Amino acid sequence: MMKLRKVQDADVKGKTVFLRGDLDVPIQQSATSNQESVLDSSRLEAWFPTLEHLLKQNAKVIIAGHLGRPEGKDEKFSLKPVALWIRKARELHNELEQVDLNGFQAFKITGNVFLLENLRFYKEEEENNEEFSKNLASLAEVYVNDAFASSHRAHASIVGITKYLPAFSGSRLLKEVEELSKVLEEPKRPLCVIIGGAKIETKLPLVEKMHHFADYVLVGGEIAENDKVLLKVQHEKVQGKKAALLVADLKENLKDITEKSAENFLQVVQNCQTIVWNGPMGLVEDDENSVGTRILAEGLTNSGSYKIVGGGDTIAYLTKINLLDKFSFASTGGGAMLEFLAGVKLPGLVALLEK
Repeated sequence: MMKLRKVQDADVKGKTVFLRGDLDVPIQQSATSNQESVLDSSRLEAWFPTLEHLLKQNAKVIIAGHLGRPEGKDEKFSLKPVALWIRKARELHNELEQVDLNGFQAFKITGNVFLLENLRFYKEEEENNEEFSKNLASLAEVYVNDAFASSHRAHASIVGITKYLPAFSGSRLLKEVEELSKVLEEPKRPLCVIIGGAKIETKLPLVEKMHHFADYVLVGGEIAENDKVLLKVQHEKVQGKKAALLVADLKENLKDITEKSAENFLQVVQNCQTIVWNGPMGLVEDDENSVGTRILAEGLTNSGSYKIVGGGDTIAYLTKINLLDKFSFASTGGGAMLEFLAGVKLPGLVALLEK
């Protein structure tokens, strides 16, 4: 397993800590007011113990991260709902203040807890700009990364900042690496990987990499429809040991896989000892177009295998239908989880390796 520097070993007493968290959560509009709120808080709850640990050490904490894919500053992608969630989670009732921290807009939650506004409002974040990284580093004395879901990105708040501050991994990130390393290094076989959802440009290369890791690769959702032929061509090109590939058929409206395909997936899964699932089979916001995902989810819960699930949409859906606790481990990462299991060295983890 990777040897990462741990937050428990960091000297943070009385210091200012830059905490990179997973803040990319679904936001919903209230039916009774204009107030927006967090729809699923799984990713926020994941790094919250690290925040509590830092506060017990009398540290001042500046939390940072991103929400969505804004093109420049866009209030639709403001992290204010996340700031309100943090305030409520800490049982605070004070007014939320907006303040300036060395040129960065931030929400003051308490005198020692701040949340920076969406880092993707700055193009320099995704560019891993050196000057921007220095500016982020100037806000703190210690850096802690507890954002596993973003650690496959070589962005300023994930990689660049670590050049200028002592850098450590948070408790949740360590847990992710520990659990996923078990599957990567000594999985019980047969091993099945189920990939769905959209984000085709990031998932398609991972399907190919999974051939050398898994015994079965099952593909559903939007990625199945848009690249069905390409997936099969890729499969034929894979040299050496490769997984069996099964691509789902979609219903006529293309918004869900057929029930027959979902049942076919479950027939394969019944023979597997380890299952990794990332990405829904249909539009999980709509019950009518998520029948395939529901059949798969309910079928998986009846399996006695070791089951890992990851990806924001999948986690949110399983939470909604009260099945998340039936899985062995719920990873906060979607693409990051798949890349880790594909043997890719995640930039955010490399930056935290013990020297």
